Amino acid sequence: MDAITRSPAAPTGPDVTRLADYRPPDWLVPTATLRFELAPERTLVHARLELLRNGQHDRPLRLDGDSLELLALAIDGAPQPLPAPSGSGLTLALRGDRAVIETVTAIHPVTNTRLMGLYASGGNLCTQCEPEGFRRITFFPDRPDILTRFRVRLEADRAAFPVLLANGNPGAAGELPGGRHFAEWDDPFPKPSYLFAAVAGRLEPCRDRFTTMSGRHVDLAIWVAAEDVPRTAHAMESLKAAMRWDEEHYGREYDLDVFNIVAVHDFNFGAMENKGLNIFNARYILADPETATDFDLDAVSAVVAHEYFHNWSGNRVTCRDWFQLSLKEGFTVFREQQFTHWLGSPAVRRIEEARALRAFQFPEDAGPLAHPVQPDHYLEISNFYTATVYNKGAELIGMMRRLMGEAAFRRASDRYFTANDGKAATIEDFLAAMAAEGLEAARFRHWYHQAGTPRVEARLRQEAGATILELAQSNPVAGASAPPLLIPIEVALFGRDGTRLTEPRLVTLAERMAEVHFEGVEAPALLSINRGFSAPVLISPDPDPADLAILAAHDDDPFARYDALQRLMLLALLASIEAGAPRSHAEVVEAVGNTLKERWRDPAFVAEAILVPSESLIGDRMDQVDPLAIRAAREALRVAILDGCAPALWDAFHAEETEARDLSPRAKGLRRLKGVAIAALLARDDAEATSAAFRMFTSSRSMTDRMAALTALASSSAAERQEALALFRARHGDDPMLLDKWFAVQAGSGRADTLQAVEVLAQDPAFDIRNPNRARALLLGFTANQARFNCPEGYRFIADQVLALDALNPSVASRVAQALTRWKRMIPPLAAAMRTELERIAAAPKLSRDLVDVVSRGLG
Repeated sequence: MDAITRSPAAPTGPDVTRLADYRPPDWLVPTATLRFELAPERTLVHARLELLRNGQHDRPLRLDGDSLELLALAIDGAPQPLPAPSGSGLTLALRGDRAVIETVTAIHPVTNTRLMGLYASGGNLCTQCEPEGFRRITFFPDRPDILTRFRVRLEADRAAFPVLLANGNPGAAGELPGGRHFAEWDDPFPKPSYLFAAVAGRLEPCRDRFTTMSGRHVDLAIWVAAEDVPRTAHAMESLKAAMRWDEEHYGREYDLDVFNIVAVHDFNFGAMENKGLNIFNARYILADPETATDFDLDAVSAVVAHEYFHNWSGNRVTCRDWFQLSLKEGFTVFREQQFTHWLGSPAVRRIEEARALRAFQFPEDAGPLAHPVQPDHYLEISNFYTATVYNKGAELIGMMRRLMGEAAFRRASDRYFTANDGKAATIEDFLAAMAAEGLEAARFRHWYHQAGTPRVEARLRQEAGATILELAQSNPVAGASAPPLLIPIEVALFGRDGTRLTEPRLVTLAERMAEVHFEGVEAPALLSINRGFSAPVLISPDPDPADLAILAAHDDDPFARYDALQRLMLLALLASIEAGAPRSHAEVVEAVGNTLKERWRDPAFVAEAILVPSESLIGDRMDQVDPLAIRAAREALRVAILDGCAPALWDAFHAEETEARDLSPRAKGLRRLKGVAIAALLARDDAEATSAAFRMFTSSRSMTDRMAALTALASSSAAERQEALALFRARHGDDPMLLDKWFAVQAGSGRADTLQAVEVLAQDPAFDIRNPNRARALLLGFTANQARFNCPEGYRFIADQVLALDALNPSVASRVAQALTRWKRMIPPLAAAMRTELERIAAAPKLSRDLVDVVSRGLG
């Protein structure tokens, strides 16, 4: 008889997983047959695994398991005695090269507050298995390099769960005794367990059909609550557009007979690309112009496309291990960005991408949670679904395309998909495909291994008959011994009259220092650098403000022009903070005024360019962050801009009205500029602007306008603030996503009583800390509010919430706790208070691995 042992429990101390320790799986699972007897309180999972020994060895089979109740176990048809109860997996010593393992496990969806595995949401049952949730469903070697063909049978009470969905194509379905029914699903494509999905519930579909480029018909359905079906039209159109775009731009055709999407309100992430059955956070599916902002609608298009694109960059070609996470996520974010550029306003999209990277990824790279795009170790993999892996990873793909050229990059992408179809691949496999089409991959791979944001020092000097650009690169986080990176930087020179003196040139900085000669440029020139945000780097030193003002007015690259105005404002803000008092902002006011003159030509660009840099971005430029000093300087600049540009801002606010359903780039740009204008007009919190904002809130049919007005009023001291908040809740209190906005807008208020308001909101009957969207809306909305969060009482409040969350949902708890890890950047009194709360969390008993990981790294 085959021996059975229970795997030892996980060690109590740090249990680090290292890339260097990777070993191919000892056993493969070519086929798995699952039968679910579904019920919210207790679901039974019958699993039959057909196993194949991988290579010549005598090592046992390891089956991962977490929070499972083992009811039956058989090996090759022979029942086995059950091991003693334990939360760990099973280790089975098997004879021969093949075996069949059968298990019956019980799980409890309704009490699964971690939302990993099978759980209950809004009366429905659904799964989330990435990265390690499948082990909470049944015993299985839960790792991404084991590719399995899954056959699934779902059984449930028909009245409670009339819809039964799983991966792949539908098979038999029918009735069972006792009012129950069944549905069978077969996925012909082997996949890792993290891509498994099943859903049961009362759902109604929005249906459509797509014809692929080879003429195959694919049935499409988005499954939601019956009352939400009308709000799925935008998501369905986005799905069809993404399917067509992937065919036209990458030659990738969909491969199953059906494509299903399910939207749920309880979800730890944005969405999940499970093969043939995507499961979405409802906020990225349910959207129409009356209940969603333009930003929400754009996010739906982007996330729907992202998850669909994973069908090839993630599913057909998956990742060998979790150290390769950016292989699927970085590449797919890049493909998503290409798609959104194709939808319209590519220059503004690029500005938005750069702003997001600077707001989230650059601080991550500079803090205690910094890590390379490809980490070499981790304690808890859930904490590495980060801006570095996703957004910086996408920038790496973009740099490859820029270095190689469009045609070569497309050939290399085709080569990658063809060579690795049906395999668990690595970043090295991707780089090998790029290298075959010309990328200098041996040098480029350093980008994947270095943490920190590279810095490029750029200076111009004049020589007889030429201008010389001196470039030098460094990375303080990676250190002086780290090899230089391959950095593509697009540059151009301008004269002081705003005339471009040279054609744009892509410079590849491959060594620590380099020189670029511009022959024939003898007059003093201004440097337009990192045009199009060609590389995710920091540029220094800052130019003279007068030079930035010229570039802000005349640069013909939209990103470089935007960046010049943003840097001009940053210099003014930092000078005011250093001086301890407001300074003259004449150059900034003039530059903003000049930019506003072009509001009719490109309102979306103007809206982005005149935004005053965020408090967090200002803090990132300081050695020690003083939140109140930053707030004072920023508010003073806002007032100066209002005083100098009020007529133009009122003109922008009173621009032509747009129909709420007009989603053209111009209409969205006009609404965006109107929102930026009303926020600027409220800098002095005067009666005229307050009244205008309230009218905008009450009269507009566009949720974009209403949310812009409500956000602006949220920081006001006027009576209209409370009236607007009360009206919004009365009108939208039954809509979970709009109620999330109501919580978030108050958490982000600039008022001095915001902490007290947030504490009251945390006791509101509508605040459910178990719901990730609601918890993120209030808690992350507050931690992003730099001036109001950063005080001892704010730290204490967040630490209390983190500890409460960790017992329910460690994934969300660890995300909220990250706000407490940057204590070394704060001025001394705040640093001490923040560290005290981080230490209090660390000392609490029974912390999750997720939270231990974040807190231990945060404490250094």
